[in-house]
Amino acid sequence: MNRPVALVTGASRGIGRAVAQALSPTHHVLVGGRDADQVGEVARSLASAEPFVVDLTDEPAVTAALAGVERMDVLVHSAGLVAFGPLADSTTREWRELLEVNVIAPVTLTRLLLPALRAAHGLVVFINSGAGLVTHRGFSAYSASKYALTGLADALRLDERGRVRVTSIHPGRVATDMQAQLSALQGMPYVPDAHLDPAEVARAVRVAVDAPPNTSLDSIRINPV
Repeated sequence: MNRPVALVTGASRGIGRAVAQALSPTHHVLVGGRDADQVGEVARSLASAEPFVVDLTDEPAVTAALAGVERMDVLVHSAGLVAFGPLADSTTREWRELLEVNVIAPVTLTRLLLPALRAAHGLVVFINSGAGLVTHRGFSAYSASKYALTGLADALRLDERGRVRVTSIHPGRVATDMQAQLSALQGMPYVPDAHLDPAEVARAVRVAVDAPPNTSLDSIRINPV
């Protein structure tokens, strides 16, 4: 294959799907997700793509899914969960589930793909959140997971400097199904036009991907105006 390879998690909808579409003109895209039908639909719509159907919290399954992947130029972590509510009302199980998806899964996938990323002098992009920089009332678990993701990206960047580039992207509220879910949890109306379009976040990913290989866009923050 002559095209560089990009794996995008959470690519069956929302930001992940927009990122897959943005990379499709130049990359062979591994479309990540858990729903085989949704993933297949996205893969079929792209110029060069294939499904990557796996539960990212199942390390043996992830290892098996990566068995045939020999090249990796871009890894985009877009899969994630959201949570809202005061700490007093949360449970240990909810915290573990959130951290497993938002932090541990990216750690596992990145670690397994590091040899291929190093060989390609590749790029890892973490789709983080404004909540990974500044927290707000009611977002204790979600913000904690995103702060952890910020720390992970910063540590990985130091570990892999000169071998693998690492970019954190911190969007504000984005018009996605997750944002609609969050608005409902907050008891607020969901107004898509008041939020970022997923394509705007995907364009920020594209900027990081297209940056010269001797430069590193460490962090990008993007907000609706």
